[in-house]
Amino acid sequence: MMRTSDLVSSAGRALRANPMRSALTALGVIIGVASVVAMVALGSGAQAQVERSIASLGSNLLIVVPGSMRGAGGVRGQAGGFDSLTMDDAEAIAQLENVAVVAPSQRARTQVIANGLNWNPEVNGVTPDFLTARDWEIAQGRMFDETEERQARRIVVLGNTVAENLFPNMEPVGQTVRMNGGAYEVIGVLESKGQSGFMDQDDIVLAPLTTVKRRIAGRRGRGDTVSQISVKAQSEDVLDRLQEDVENVLRQRHRTREGEDDFTVQNLSSITETAAQTTQVFTYLLGGISAVSLLVGGIGIMNIMLVSVTERTREIGLRKALGARQSDILHQFGLEAVTLSVAGGIIGLVIGVAGAWGMTTLFNLPLVVSPLNAGLAIAFSGLVGVVFGAYPAWRAAKLDPIEALRRE
Repeated sequence: MMRTSDLVSSAGRALRANPMRSALTALGVIIGVASVVAMVALGSGAQAQVERSIASLGSNLLIVVPGSMRGAGGVRGQAGGFDSLTMDDAEAIAQLENVAVVAPSQRARTQVIANGLNWNPEVNGVTPDFLTARDWEIAQGRMFDETEERQARRIVVLGNTVAENLFPNMEPVGQTVRMNGGAYEVIGVLESKGQSGFMDQDDIVLAPLTTVKRRIAGRRGRGDTVSQISVKAQSEDVLDRLQEDVENVLRQRHRTREGEDDFTVQNLSSITETAAQTTQVFTYLLGGISAVSLLVGGIGIMNIMLVSVTERTREIGLRKALGARQSDILHQFGLEAVTLSVAGGIIGLVIGVAGAWGMTTLFNLPLVVSPLNAGLAIAFSGLVGVVFGAYPAWRAAKLDPIEALRRE
């Protein structure tokens, strides 16, 4: 009976005797594990980026826009296609239970000129509650207050992108910009939020809502209409219920029925969940495709181990003649296969993490390598060794010692 230490030592000597063959045998597993780890990390990074982008718009947030996503006859239309939301709608929503903040806003786009430079950002007329609704902070200066908003003061708060492009070498706060023929004082700069999908959230100028409606938005800013209403719930738990309440109160005010709405309520939490599910499916698909290379690596291990059994027939016969049991031979060859596979898995894990780092850096994604996934990759590589090394080990164990010693 061979001791476990003897079996391990014997398996190690057999692998070291043919280092090039051992390395090439493990190569399939190395490539397989590296591919799986890199692809899963890339998919997880994409998922984290999508979730981060949506979360940067604001937490516990509903966005109400004019127009319906589905028109008469089931034909899909574009939300925001016409003006149907008013300041009175925003005030009615503010009276609902579970509402933390309501922030109506009016969008416009105009050229902004300052410091001999010009830029064409989105100009948003907002109330002071807009920053609370969107979880946005002021990096420099201050936000305008309710009195300034009510008086339609000519003041603006710049997004980070606008500030960098118009005032690259000076402090923006206190400077003056020109929009639509008028001069506006810069009183603050927003904290950078970065990209959200293909949209630069920092490419924005905030001004008092009344100022934009009267002086910048033109025809679309006339009357009591607004482009959008941001509704922040008190907590995520009540977000779905609040969405139903908002839809019901707007249907009552606009005298519409479900399916005939002239507004759309977007639940960012639901959008996040949908995006997460989509990217998760994408991650599983990438991992499944990459796992095929692990299967190929396992077949390679089985082929090489079968060749090894044939080459070492006399050695197997001699061992059995000296008293080695079938289980000893089975364990020895099984250990060789598992050792090759696990070693390949560890090397593949290192290469996969390095590859994932390179790809996520290239695509500007967060690097997400789960310790659980890394452990599963190593465990799966070991399983490949057990499964595909089982048949060669069984063949070696079944050899008759007399026939084995006779073979040249």
